[in-house]
Amino acid sequence: MFQEVKALRSPTGATLAWRSQAAAAPERGVLLLSHGLAEHSARYARFAHFMAVQGFHIYAHDHRGHGATQGADAPFGRYAQAEGPKKVVEDIAAIAGVAKAEHPDLPVILFGHSMGGLIALNAAEENPELYDGLAVWNSNLNPGLAGRAALVILAGERMLKGSDVPSTILPPLTFGAWGKSIPGHKTPFDWLSRDEREVAAYIADPLCGFDASVSMWIDIFRLTFAGASSERLRRLPAKLPIHLVGGGQDPATNGGRAIGWLGERMKRHGLLNVTTRLYPEMRHETLNEKDREGPMRDFAAWCAAVANGWRKA
Repeated sequence: MFQEVKALRSPTGATLAWRSQAAAAPERGVLLLSHGLAEHSARYARFAHFMAVQGFHIYAHDHRGHGATQGADAPFGRYAQAEGPKKVVEDIAAIAGVAKAEHPDLPVILFGHSMGGLIALNAAEENPELYDGLAVWNSNLNPGLAGRAALVILAGERMLKGSDVPSTILPPLTFGAWGKSIPGHKTPFDWLSRDEREVAAYIADPLCGFDASVSMWIDIFRLTFAGASSERLRRLPAKLPIHLVGGGQDPATNGGRAIGWLGERMKRHGLLNVTTRLYPEMRHETLNEKDREGPMRDFAAWCAAVANGWRKA
């Protein structure tokens, strides 16, 4: 079952904590889950069960610096001492290798939420032959001048304090600002969801809500700017099915506008099969929102279409 934690030694040197759940209906495909910043893969148990009932085998791991994944160069809050973006992408390829070995005759769909979406897009661009569909939910790949300014700020923090201490500047500019942007907010994390129980569970989870290191923030922005670059978008197959989701009340994606921007940018770069969905009332964690069943059903239908198209190809 999904909550059983297994260990995989990645070629990057990290020991990845990973989970899986077998399809509970006639199998259609494989779904790889890439979680967001300051959380972990166990939070996707409900989604994993839902997709297993739809006929998909689920694989998910804790990224470097998160959850139970361990590495000599990846303490809690840091991807790696060097080449963090490269290593988190290679870790996903390692999990994909396990999934493909166990299900060689099924399509593989890569799903990423928020930071996990940044990683998923870069992973698909780096190894397009591994994935038959890509889903990027609630990710902001268009930080603009504010993102460039953040890199300058982080470079200053690194010079003054080093790379491996928590950033004291980025959290107030991101998590802190997003929390304050919610009218009548009761907690600093109300920007995640309108479901108060889900917000409370996040706050109570000792593996959630931590302050990332300076180096992890730098690596996240590197993934952001690389993933949406023209050179890397052109690496994706023109007919690759892509599913983009945003929330209209999500401050982390500028009210979902960053998702619309990404969809249009992908189309301008020749990607022909891009589906963009905006859920107007939702905040950042679509899968933990009050009416999450609707987006989950929409996604399951999209995944089924991907699987059916893959079989006909």
